[in-house]
Amino acid sequence: MRRLRQLPRVDWPARLQEIGFHYHSIDERGDAQPPDARVFRYWREDAAYHFDAAQIECLYEAGVEVHRMCLEVVADAVRAGDPAAFAIPDAMWPLVERSWNLREPALFGRFDFAWDGTGAPRMLEYNADTPTALVEASLAQWQWLTQTHPGADQFNSLHEALIARWTALRGQSADGLLHLACLFDSQEDVGNTEYLLDLAVQAGWHAKILDVRDIGSDGSGRFYDTENRPIETVFKLYPWEWMVREAFAPDLLRARTRWIEPAWKMLLANKAVLAALWARFPGHPNLLPAYRTPQPLAGLPHVVKPMLSREGANVRLVRPGHPEVDTGGPYGAEGLVWQAYAPMPVLDGFTPVLGVWMVGDDACGMGIREDRGPITRNTSFFVPHYFN
Repeated sequence: MRRLRQLPRVDWPARLQEIGFHYHSIDERGDAQPPDARVFRYWREDAAYHFDAAQIECLYEAGVEVHRMCLEVVADAVRAGDPAAFAIPDAMWPLVERSWNLREPALFGRFDFAWDGTGAPRMLEYNADTPTALVEASLAQWQWLTQTHPGADQFNSLHEALIARWTALRGQSADGLLHLACLFDSQEDVGNTEYLLDLAVQAGWHAKILDVRDIGSDGSGRFYDTENRPIETVFKLYPWEWMVREAFAPDLLRARTRWIEPAWKMLLANKAVLAALWARFPGHPNLLPAYRTPQPLAGLPHVVKPMLSREGANVRLVRPGHPEVDTGGPYGAEGLVWQAYAPMPVLDGFTPVLGVWMVGDDACGMGIREDRGPITRNTSFFVPHYFN
């Protein structure tokens, strides 16, 4: 695994715009800045990560293996029936139980791994409910590959896998209408949702996008769009931990709506799953020791993470002999998880995190985020990769 300098395409902003990747130059606030071929604010192609085929196979196997273990943890958690262990309101637990017992289908998710190309990739967390960075991982880096390294390959079958998954889900729909909802305030969220809409249409759905704040409820278990059409199936790029705390949360228990991602994904999108995985599979090479209390890692390098947090907020890195790093933010009241620190590679001054994408139960691609610091956050860069 190497980070190699690259010659950027002279017209890379225009090329990315052509494929609908409009947020390639967002700043740390998520605001789009004027495209400038000399400046990389988010997407960058003055560098790329290079792997060999065996390393890609190792990452693929790690994704499939950890996903399998995650499903076992979900089954354990539902049997145990302890919503407090995952900071889920007691009143909402039947929603999780029903969703899992019906095996409501999921669409996708993204594991974040720490790895230097040797040994076993170590899971940092699972973005199982509202993963983003999809357009760049699928379309953008594939376009970059074909135009700059046409003889190489890439861990990237996301586009085809998502069409196949949407096709399978279409077969379970009575009316064939798919709503896709996100917050229109976020250009990144809109870009990811529009891409998924396009894939769903290719898979045979009739699809409609709307702002999640425009979804209405009649209070008796029906949700509606702005044209008062019932919402039967909806993809929502909006976190379950927010949904179950909204005023309409009681309606979720009565609703006949199929949500994608399903409610059982609440258990995997919560960092409490890190401790649950380690308790269920202690010593597994793809996992890091993780606990709900600090004592087992006292005096050792470790990371403290809120059970529910986003974009690297409220992460605290503790390494004896080093200054403590704390990203700050509004999370943590729901509880914390203590995870052993995984030594991260630093290549050319950057620390990469390898995001392995799951579609259904299969690993289908990778996206790499890098930062000059040890913690990935919303200001981190996206960098393409290739292998041969």
